[in-house]
Amino acid sequence: MDLSVTLKGQSRDLRLKNPVLTASGTFGYGLEFASYGDLASLGGIVVKGLSLKPREGNPCPRIVETTAGMLNAVGLQNDGVEAFCREKLPNLPWRDVPIIANIYAASPEEFGELAARLEAEEGVAALEINVSCPNVKQGGVLFGQDPKLAAAVTAAVRKAAPRSHVMVKLSPNVTDIALMARSVEDAGADSISCINTLLGLAVDLKNRRPALANVLGGLSGPAIKPVALRCVWQVARAVKIPVVGVGGIVSAEDVLEFILAGAHAVQVGTGNFMRPDCAFALAAELPAACERLGIQRLEDLRGTLAV
Repeated sequence: MDLSVTLKGQSRDLRLKNPVLTASGTFGYGLEFASYGDLASLGGIVVKGLSLKPREGNPCPRIVETTAGMLNAVGLQNDGVEAFCREKLPNLPWRDVPIIANIYAASPEEFGELAARLEAEEGVAALEINVSCPNVKQGGVLFGQDPKLAAAVTAAVRKAAPRSHVMVKLSPNVTDIALMARSVEDAGADSISCINTLLGLAVDLKNRRPALANVLGGLSGPAIKPVALRCVWQVARAVKIPVVGVGGIVSAEDVLEFILAGAHAVQVGTGNFMRPDCAFALAAELPAACERLGIQRLEDLRGTLAV
């Protein structure tokens, strides 16, 4: 069965051998998971968020388990874009699987600088703009909740990296996610990924303190899947560019549910913490799941949810 997918962008298409990608921040730089499966068997690898300069992230504790999920406030810890280009990217199988660089910055100008640097790297197939991280004090939440600011960031990246496929990752922590989606589409986005984490709080009852040092964190995992499905369905109906679904995907059936709701592809996030071979397993199990459910082609399923 042919599971290949093409994310047809306004500026550049992104071709995937299957619709299973990893989600940024949950798969390291990709190399950390190489012992659990063949990286080249995935549809794509989205690496952890990159910034211009190295970031230490937030203080610990910054991850706590919750009911059917986890809450994190890692704060985009990373080695910086130069270390990634020099030490990580050359060791990734970028000729065999698309490497998607998730990028974070504190201003549209800085986003543009970061995008231009990564477009110069042959091994980077696409850029995912993180305008939706709830765990950083500069930029993240603000960009992700204001359609004008999100559009400004998208436009800056589009201008700085005209040959790149630009994917924008949206936040669920908004009143109207369809409005956000249309704003970044109009600004030049080639595709949209949604959703990032939901803003949450966990408490340490014994010590009567927040469980996270950052107090608030991002909720992910199976607990947020219904919210993610709702957002994907709304965004897919609002824009013409492809949508990539993210949120609580841990089975092949989950993948197909997101495609039914309108997604072209999906990203596996917290599932990688639950089971390090999760993304590899879903890619391998998808053909049998399609056969079991009588699905001949993914495009025949996509967006056919009867409502």
